[in-house]
Amino acid sequence: MAHFGDLEAWFVTGSQHLYGPDVLKTVQQHADTIAKALAVSPQIPVKILLKPVMTGSESIQQLCLEANSSGKCVALIAWMHTFSPARMWIAGLRSLNRPLLHLHTQFNQELPWSTIDMDFMNLNQSAHGDREFGFIGARMRLKRKIVVGFWQDAEVQAETGAWLRAACAWHDAQRLKVVRFGDNMRNVAVTEGNKVSAEIKLCYSVNGYGVGDLTDSIQQVSDAEVNKLTDEYDESYRVSESLRQGGCHRKSLQDAARIEIGLRHFLAHNGAHAFTDTFEDLHGLPQLPGIAVQRLMAEGYGFGAEGDWKTAALVRAVKVMGQGLTGGASFMEDYTYHLKGPGQVLGAHMLEVCPSITEEKPSAEIHPLSIGGKADPVRLVFTAGSGKAVNATVVGLGNRFRLLVNQVTLIPPEHDLPKLPVARGVWIPEPNLKVAATGWILAGGSHHTALSRALKSEHLESFADMAGIEYLLIDTTTTIANFQKELRWNDVYHHMADGF
Repeated sequence: MAHFGDLEAWFVTGSQHLYGPDVLKTVQQHADTIAKALAVSPQIPVKILLKPVMTGSESIQQLCLEANSSGKCVALIAWMHTFSPARMWIAGLRSLNRPLLHLHTQFNQELPWSTIDMDFMNLNQSAHGDREFGFIGARMRLKRKIVVGFWQDAEVQAETGAWLRAACAWHDAQRLKVVRFGDNMRNVAVTEGNKVSAEIKLCYSVNGYGVGDLTDSIQQVSDAEVNKLTDEYDESYRVSESLRQGGCHRKSLQDAARIEIGLRHFLAHNGAHAFTDTFEDLHGLPQLPGIAVQRLMAEGYGFGAEGDWKTAALVRAVKVMGQGLTGGASFMEDYTYHLKGPGQVLGAHMLEVCPSITEEKPSAEIHPLSIGGKADPVRLVFTAGSGKAVNATVVGLGNRFRLLVNQVTLIPPEHDLPKLPVARGVWIPEPNLKVAATGWILAGGSHHTALSRALKSEHLESFADMAGIEYLLIDTTTTIANFQKELRWNDVYHHMADGF
């Protein structure tokens, strides 16, 4: 996974020469102070790189072109300290292909009531300087985030930091490679989609590889590598008796370790950070990958089962956005319901749920799998931790992509699950199961999702805005009547927008 310490957001301040060199010097000093404060804020996930005060169209355009070509710049943060005539920003903003955050703040929090004069007024003009900048953004129909408030306030820094996390995920998507081993599960509609459209709109590339290619990589793994990894399994998890040294299924654990190592080598060789597989195409594999997928997800890889490349890319995005936050994220599936009271969802999958979402020590177990026609696979079994989370999916509608999000609350299961041999989580969807499931189905939401305990809906909303895709939220305020209206309005908007 990309390390946030290598990534940057450029802090850009706008002004003009009208007020003289002393004012510009003060503007630069104020910008330096704000940039340094953001740089040390625990809410800000990337380096803040201060740029010189912008006072002319040529320097602004050059700055934007430099940002475009920088491999480290994920976004620009713009602030108009004084009145910066917006026409000089047009060329630069027209060429900018990095996300833009408009920070509407001012250096002083309070007015100096007893001493305020016109010199102070001319210097501290963000109240209308930022409105000039805002106009050109609206006039050019720019996608941008607007954050309003005093720059030292925790709320302002948190809102900025959340948006920058989305910018990091969008930066990652520009070069993301998704590997598909085999095709998707036969006759399934929701895991299909247009990979060309996805690469144009969402930037990541999706390419298929034969399972035989993965098998070749697995066969090159040495016994010494396998033994080292199985020792790691023994130390990291509560390994069931039959999988331990001398146990009757130790060979299955070794096979799982060999799959993990071979899969790692294959993904690294191809520069991929997301992948899919399917139980219907396992030629040459001794078992469906379970623990291997779970451990790779825990390290930041995206994954989608049954060839679901859209979910694999989304899991990678939420992994990037949530880096360094507590709670984790995982590939997930709405599996079955508890229909009593407000309703509960039992989420799980055959094998592939990420251990980053649990607070307990997972157990490594082996159980029969009734599909796939291979040996019983090894998997990690655990229950997800409790608390607020978001459950999201990307829907391919043919003419556009839709990011659908439901806010949920993970809860402990009401009873033990001694016979459920897979990792799982139980949650109550907002506002309740009846409304959430109705809205989800109306919107065409998949049964495959990316579940994150680390993120909030604002992270995903910002990501959708950067990608220019539709965003829908199901939360405590959702009603079916209003949700249906939103769906209709969105259909009309996107139909018209596509014609512009």
